[in-house]
Amino acid sequence: MLCHVTCLATVAVLFNDGTHKELVSSVGWTTPDELFSCSEDHQIFRWNLLTNETTLVVRLPDDLYPVDLHWFPKTVGGKKQGLAEIFVLTSTDGKFHLGSKTGRIEKSVEAHRGAVMAGRWNYDGTALITAGEDGQIKIWSKSGMLRSTLAQQASPVYAVAWGPDSDRILYTSGKQLVIKPLQPSAKVLQWKAHDGVILKVDWSSVNDLILSGGEDCKYKVWDSYGRLLYSSSSHDYPITSVAWAPDGELLAVGSFNTLRLCDKTGWSYALEKPNTGSVFSVAWSADGTQLAGACGNGHVIFAHVVEQRWEWKNFEITLTKRRTMQVRNVLNDAVDVLEFRDRVIKASLSHDHLVVTTSLQCYVYSTQNWNTPLIFDLKEGSVSLILQAERHFLLVDGAGVYVYSYEGRLVSTPRFPGMRSDILNAQTASLSNDTVAIRDKTDQKVIFLFEALTGKALGDGKPLTHKMEVVEIALDQCGAASDRKIALIDKNRDLYLTSVRRLGREDKTNKIGTMVHTMAWNDSANILCGIQDVRFTVWYYPNAVFVDSDLLPKTLCTTPPQPQGLTSPPPHPAPTGEFSRTPHILNYVGTQVTVRRADGSLVYSTVSPYPALLHEYAGSARWADALRLCRFAKDQTLWACLAAMAMANRELTTAEVAYAAIGEVDKVQYINSIKELPSRESALAHMLLFSGHVQEAESTLLQAGLVYQAIQVHINLYNWDRALELAVKHRTHVDTVLAHRHKFLQDFSKQETNKRFLQYSEGVEVDWEKIQAKIQMELAKERERSATTSVRSSVASRR
Repeated sequence: MLCHVTCLATVAVLFNDGTHKELVSSVGWTTPDELFSCSEDHQIFRWNLLTNETTLVVRLPDDLYPVDLHWFPKTVGGKKQGLAEIFVLTSTDGKFHLGSKTGRIEKSVEAHRGAVMAGRWNYDGTALITAGEDGQIKIWSKSGMLRSTLAQQASPVYAVAWGPDSDRILYTSGKQLVIKPLQPSAKVLQWKAHDGVILKVDWSSVNDLILSGGEDCKYKVWDSYGRLLYSSSSHDYPITSVAWAPDGELLAVGSFNTLRLCDKTGWSYALEKPNTGSVFSVAWSADGTQLAGACGNGHVIFAHVVEQRWEWKNFEITLTKRRTMQVRNVLNDAVDVLEFRDRVIKASLSHDHLVVTTSLQCYVYSTQNWNTPLIFDLKEGSVSLILQAERHFLLVDGAGVYVYSYEGRLVSTPRFPGMRSDILNAQTASLSNDTVAIRDKTDQKVIFLFEALTGKALGDGKPLTHKMEVVEIALDQCGAASDRKIALIDKNRDLYLTSVRRLGREDKTNKIGTMVHTMAWNDSANILCGIQDVRFTVWYYPNAVFVDSDLLPKTLCTTPPQPQGLTSPPPHPAPTGEFSRTPHILNYVGTQVTVRRADGSLVYSTVSPYPALLHEYAGSARWADALRLCRFAKDQTLWACLAAMAMANRELTTAEVAYAAIGEVDKVQYINSIKELPSRESALAHMLLFSGHVQEAESTLLQAGLVYQAIQVHINLYNWDRALELAVKHRTHVDTVLAHRHKFLQDFSKQETNKRFLQYSEGVEVDWEKIQAKIQMELAKERERSATTSVRSSVASRR
């Protein structure tokens, strides 16, 4: 289970000594500790944050005024690129320049009439896009050859960004935002986004959200369909810079004497008021811990994300400095301080362990001992995601996905062709004790499933394919590997549940909810919670959909939220009827669910402890205790859960009591009829029928040699064609099928029209007395064989 940052983060701002003499137009990171800046004083400087040294890289010609700077991507799909030391520099003279890290300008290209306002490499490093004051947008090869003119606007294009798959372009057109696919015939999406000219945009490759800022003094967050997710209040001055953090969890906004750190949903974590003039460009380091800003007064400012906080049960951990964490146990108020050699990049707290990654190492702490962590070196420093399960944890960096034990041993490295680990997040990857699930970025309908202990693909290696694009996945955390389930929310916001081990009868994916915005599994029982429309819903036993789908609605608890506590910024009264728009469930630990609302406030809701206790009793086959619990609680929802659990475990006596408690008389009668069946195979087949698994019931009976019983199953279900097919194939009971078919047609006053039945009716005599005798003989034979099997089992057990 992922432990999210649940409280405020802020930025610590450092200033330089004003090395540049004029406005700084752009900044760009080469490594997490090295930055390049360009200015209207015609100079490019290199900043080394480890040594605090600033060196002049190149003095540009006096007629070259730089506008934008962007580095060639260092890694593409985890592979390092040879051109990673190249940057593109755009300028006011209508040219863009390809420069090296040493400062040498390798090539200058005439690109636009008027200033080139922006230049951006795509994520694959295969193309460069430029936007000009002349309203044109052009695509170039990485060597600077013109490929095409993508668009022509009547007004200057101030900013441009690539889509996450490098197949679409986002650009500004006055007050409008435009998304244009590279395919000529594809539809262009355009909408009015601001009340003033839009100055800056950015598009996150991880969360697929768009960020814009304009002269109307607002910044806004959009989805890739142009729907507004967040609009800020009006600032005092125009928004001059915006940027997404690499992991898509934070965003930065710059304005006049203003630097703001925000959550991905838009609300503000921290606001700094440096005396810098307008911040014309902001850039995040690759590890997402540092931020640099290009300022109008010649300064370059550096900011570090601090005061992040993680909570789990009775522990609260705060990142007080870049290399220091404070651990507080709220039960006894004990405080421990954790010191690290390098800057902290990511951390996760769950399942009695704290996992911290720095730029070079990974530290694993047990909550029982904060003094002696287990430490191992990382192959790549910029870890972008940590997921935890009870037995091991998963690290994601730009090069791949790694599963480690809490002893620091590398367990496996799941991978599949075309995997892009750099864009994985907590919604598109999930971990349990035995399984790793990763949604494919290329085809968002596909989910790859791996053995956690080996990294090999599950089963026959075929991925799970849903009918719609999947936006969120989550593996349940408890129980046997063979029963592992995965919940997924698709593009329509429908919630589905399916089995991870594709075992025939559970191959289908069942819908268990609609309009679900967010979900989370409990850490200690397979209970799922989510926010469905505006109501908080708990699926106490989601597996009921595979056992008795009619029971599923009775196993739900759907209520308005009952907030137990609220933290903010800003202070805001907790609603009693809704969680507001776009809420997000952070975690579900024990009986407490933590929800982050759209305004940043936290709402804590408690869930009844009885369902988790019922799961524990069912898991250990303590059915008498489970019955006592339900009688004590007197809750119909618990009884429904127990009925489904008992049927799933083929505990018919308990199931009968539970179904009786919720008034399901017909199912009680059916269970009684199952108890009276002469053989174990027949009982098993009818339990499968109870859950709607007809094919498996038939297979069970045929494997046991109970052909008549298999035929009778289809007669009872009016599957006439299959019943006749089985009778003909096994050369028995053809007359039985014809007799029942004839009686069925008589009851409904219908004539036979099925050609196969007409064909066999001509040559087969139907005699009900003979049929009844044969049926009695079949049942007697089944009882006799069942008795013989029981005797043999008894003798074998004595030996």
